[in-house]
Amino acid sequence: MNKVRIITRIIAFSIPLFLLSLILSYSVITQQAGDNLYDTLKDLPSREVGLLLGTSPRTRKGTASEFFQNRIEAAVLLYRSGRIRYILASGDNSSMQYNEPIYMQKELMARGIPADRIVLDYAGFSTLDSVIRARKVFGQEDPIIISQRFHNERALYIAASQNMNAVAYNAKDVGGVAGLSVLVREVLARVKALLDVHILNRTPKFLGDPEAIPPLVIPENDMS
Repeated sequence: MNKVRIITRIIAFSIPLFLLSLILSYSVITQQAGDNLYDTLKDLPSREVGLLLGTSPRTRKGTASEFFQNRIEAAVLLYRSGRIRYILASGDNSSMQYNEPIYMQKELMARGIPADRIVLDYAGFSTLDSVIRARKVFGQEDPIIISQRFHNERALYIAASQNMNAVAYNAKDVGGVAGLSVLVREVLARVKALLDVHILNRTPKFLGDPEAIPPLVIPENDMS
């Protein structure tokens, strides 16, 4: 058997295996989310903190991102309805020019959320980082995760791996080309999530000292 035939057979075997792994990964994470996803406020339980997952406020074309705006609107709705008392805005702050937590803070405050009810997590470089840091740094065992449904399903899977009792509120999704593009990326992201959780045992890039929610306020007469 020549090398070309061997390589052809390997490829012919690998492609179906790869496609099967994509399908199984997507299905497993969707099933794990189960009844912990909520589209309306009707049955959503109240929790102390809403974990708002970050994304870019702008598309690659420079226009306002519907994913970002819809997540902000969902967080505002939960706060105003009394379902949450604090918003933990967790996102990427990988450079001086890009700061998702600050972008979220500005939008939330513009919609009337008090600054002292917004806690910023500057090291939410990935969904895994945001979820695990919510528990290990900010002490949240049962937050309401806020993002689009496809993203919430993956975040809940990671939360379950950390023995968290999280639920998720689904922000309005985005259709069209933008929505389809994100869903394609999500397929691969779920394979990575399974590898991170079960094979690589990946941990957040940064942890650091615990931070209380609400933030501890030091009386002026105790300050040196």
